[in-house]
Amino acid sequence: MASVTVNISDWLASYFDEMSLMLMATLLVVYGDIINRQVKRSLSGLHFVIRSSLFVLLCAFGYGALTLYGAPFLQHIFQFVAYEYRGLAFVLAFFALGIAAERRRYI
Repeated sequence: MASVTVNISDWLASYFDEMSLMLMATLLVVYGDIINRQVKRSLSGLHFVIRSSLFVLLCAFGYGALTLYGAPFLQHIFQFVAYEYRGLAFVLAFFALGIAAERRRYI
């Protein structure tokens, strides 16, 4: 079993950076509506133009920053997983997000 997990990690090791980025983007897709709802609630009393401008800024820069800085943070978190299980941890994280998306009725 250990050789299988090491092989998975070896095979995916050169893609850990990209997989962290993909994982962060997927997290934002699945849970972004919660952020949007909170922002909408906090901006509801403002004028339409200001509300719309702030929402566009959130989408353009806020989600961009979350993706840009969140992906290295996720990679850092995965560094705590032993190398032999790291590839499997990434795969399981994507499956967990798939299950979360299913439960949130995105699939």
